[in-house]
Amino acid sequence: MIEYKSNARKLKLMGHPVRLQILNMLRQGETCVCHIERALDKRQAYISQQLMTLRDAGLVDSRKDGLQVYYRLMDSDVVELLTLLYGPLDSDGLYPLDGCHCPACSSVLITEIG
Repeated sequence: MIEYKSNARKLKLMGHPVRLQILNMLRQGETCVCHIERALDKRQAYISQQLMTLRDAGLVDSRKDGLQVYYRLMDSDVVELLTLLYGPLDSDGLYPLDGCHCPACSSVLITEIG
């Protein structure tokens, strides 16, 4: 049976431009809040608000590691929708951002330098 209500709810959540950007970033893999904040050039409080909405809807999940909070996609339907909208991923994983000091960017920069 087709789940019209569930799909409509997901599409409504994805209808917000920033949430759509966040979901598309998370399609590349688990990402910390500071990386999302830097990539979208938005305040941490605003990013956290959007992530909380997505988490409450069950589209993403989070884990804390020290001071960092990481998010990942939890809904395969969302991944399929994003693939339809934006095509397959161009690369494996996240790309480092200038001025981002998150562990993901730091480890990539260390690997590139070393």
